[in-house]
Amino acid sequence: MAQLALGLASLGRPAYINLGREGALPAVRDVESMRAQCHRVLDTAYASGIRWVDAARSYGLSEDFLSSWLPGHDDVTVSSKWGYAYVADWRPDAEVHEAKEHSLARFTQQWDETRALLPRVDLYQVHSLTADSPLFTDRALQDAMVAIGVPLGFSTSGPRQADAIRKALELGIFSSVQSTWNVLETSAGDALREAHDAGLSVIVKEGVANGRLVVQPPQAVAAQAEALGVGPDAVALAAIARQPFADVVLSGAASPEQLLSNLDALKIDVDLPDLAEPAEQYWQTRSELSWN
Repeated sequence: MAQLALGLASLGRPAYINLGREGALPAVRDVESMRAQCHRVLDTAYASGIRWVDAARSYGLSEDFLSSWLPGHDDVTVSSKWGYAYVADWRPDAEVHEAKEHSLARFTQQWDETRALLPRVDLYQVHSLTADSPLFTDRALQDAMVAIGVPLGFSTSGPRQADAIRKALELGIFSSVQSTWNVLETSAGDALREAHDAGLSVIVKEGVANGRLVVQPPQAVAAQAEALGVGPDAVALAAIARQPFADVVLSGAASPEQLLSNLDALKIDVDLPDLAEPAEQYWQTRSELSWN
């Protein structure tokens, strides 16, 4: 069964696409309140046996918050990502929160920023690699990535994740892939199996579909949650943790309570029917979710 890891997307900045997050966070989301909340969730994760934390340059101050917590937690795997820049200036109502660029200049800048904040990085990932990314034809960028001497990975998003995964496998420079897979969005499953069989670690993100499976769970998910005495989040994550290709499942918990509920996924067996939506429909719905 896959291990559970903690992703900091919803803890490093005051707004994110995550339904059901509002009441989990401090009433005042200034920097120090969010740092304290992030540390509370990290403490809960560590006490519960979680030993992997995933951040990104675009997750606001996630690397900063993680860095101030890491001393004394030397057994935690640290992964982060480059490619998106956080541009909302800590404004929840910003029109644009992230700006994407897969260039040598962006990589060099963000690797320097990550390295200045984090005492160590165990995995450095390209953020939201797509099949049309300039990275695939930029040999100087590929060489610069390899030259940092840190294991490399990539994450994917969108209805054509499978294309990006298969194209990235051909480069031969990656040791992991982080993709969206949940009971509503299963289109990358075959490609993730191929990546796993090729020796890459598979990290699964957005397991509760940005909160959709928690606040509006399908009847089958809600029924199993009630029968098992757990939350719908645990049912959704359990369905991922038992996929043969999944090595790591990310929790996007915004509070200790949410994280403890997510951890119930490791204690249950679930049997769900096919609930998948067409990929284009799923990603269109996701694009319409508001930052909150």
